[in-house]
Amino acid sequence: MTATKVRPLDHITVVSLEHAIAAPFCTRQLADLGARVIKVERPGSGDFARAYDQRARGESSHFVWVNRSKESLALDLKDPQDLAVLKQLIAKADVLVQNLAPGATGRMGLDAATLRSENPRLIVCDISGYGNDGPYRDKKAYDLLIQSEAGFLSITGTPEHPSKSGNSIADIAAGMYAYTNILSALIQRDKTGEGSHIDVSMLEALGEWMGFPMYYAMDDASPPPRNAAAHATIYPYGPFAAGDGGTVMLGLQNEREWVKFCVCVLEQPELVHDTRFDSNAKRNQNRNALQALILDVFAKLTTAEVMARLEAAPIANARMNTMADLWAHPQLKARHRWTTVDSPAGELPALLPPGQQTAFDYRMGAIPRVGEHTEAIFKELGVLR
Repeated sequence: MTATKVRPLDHITVVSLEHAIAAPFCTRQLADLGARVIKVERPGSGDFARAYDQRARGESSHFVWVNRSKESLALDLKDPQDLAVLKQLIAKADVLVQNLAPGATGRMGLDAATLRSENPRLIVCDISGYGNDGPYRDKKAYDLLIQSEAGFLSITGTPEHPSKSGNSIADIAAGMYAYTNILSALIQRDKTGEGSHIDVSMLEALGEWMGFPMYYAMDDASPPPRNAAAHATIYPYGPFAAGDGGTVMLGLQNEREWVKFCVCVLEQPELVHDTRFDSNAKRNQNRNALQALILDVFAKLTTAEVMARLEAAPIANARMNTMADLWAHPQLKARHRWTTVDSPAGELPALLPPGQQTAFDYRMGAIPRVGEHTEAIFKELGVLR
């Protein structure tokens, strides 16, 4: 089957009042599927994420990640004429996505109720920290703050120090749920002819991802302990040092693997029936003793030798890669997951979206300059400046 240039969302126009990560991550994925995404930015400075850093050859690492394949429309939304242009644009759109401050769209007459009364087919997606109602509605919300509110920090890190995620996990969660909700709303609209209002909160998105720890701590039970890079409740599952200074990540999931681990990796078959370790619950309870046994064996081996034993067993394992290792990962290269996108800094490497498709090619368009498409969009709307 040969891929075609026709994409699932080629017929869809998305207008986005977006900044930072959550909404831009959502709309970039819609653009990947062919949607026309018009990103509304402040004249001059644009989305403040453009200024987070200059690590991507002069461009912001955050901005490069989530803003390819979009058109940039520079509007001053405090200017009545520019606001009128935006309303004209939304009237023709299929989807409006916004993650402005709570209440901002309502003050401009861009709330879902008003817009959908004028265009019943419009899908409006609001992304916020805590949702459009409730006692936390107007509370400021950044990724780290939501990680804290959702309990993520309480189970992540070491016993002494809670740690945040190394990426914007709350923003990513909200962006993903906004993306899938919009896709669902488009399918529903095809059935009913009606658009909808979607209200996605970062707290609820990350709260969903906290399902295992929540249930583990149900009815005031003790929560999973913070164990750095080791699994909180399964053992052995985590990083182990080898004799050459390297680190190997490994994980056991069942008793069959425990037998293989003892026989093939540790080469100590007598441990299989050791009453300290003959179930996961016991191995977890006695993890310090088991860790000492494992480290004693691994200290006599190089990282490569440890991994060779794990592969032969076979026991799940991985290297503890750096960002440089990820850029050069042989699996990504073998599966042809890299391409390039244009940007104000020239061509930049980009990972293709997850999920290889036989039906179509993902759109991998340029990262826009602030206001790059303003004149063209004004002309399209028949607006004189």
